[in-house]
Amino acid sequence: MASNYSSFFGYEEPHFLESCSLCRKPLGLNSDIFMYRGDKAFCSKECREEQIESDEAKERSWKISSRSLRKKTTEAAKESATGKTVRTGTLVVA
Repeated sequence: MASNYSSFFGYEEPHFLESCSLCRKPLGLNSDIFMYRGDKAFCSKECREEQIESDEAKERSWKISSRSLRKKTTEAAKESATGKTVRTGTLVVA
């Protein structure tokens, strides 16, 4: 399957249905393809499940980090209200 995508430097980006998004195994024309989130194709249920578990773990980690940041911000606001010196940082979100 030829790809119609190319990057800035002329490198051809493979079409998302050409290979498994996890193990990079080529996807055959007459084989089952297991989809996830609309744009990720997998060669097997196992590869798809591994990706789902990985994404869920990242999401849980993000939620824990977010909760921790909110707690620190709340504590800093309380300290600031009591007249204590408070240092603040910069948060960069991608």
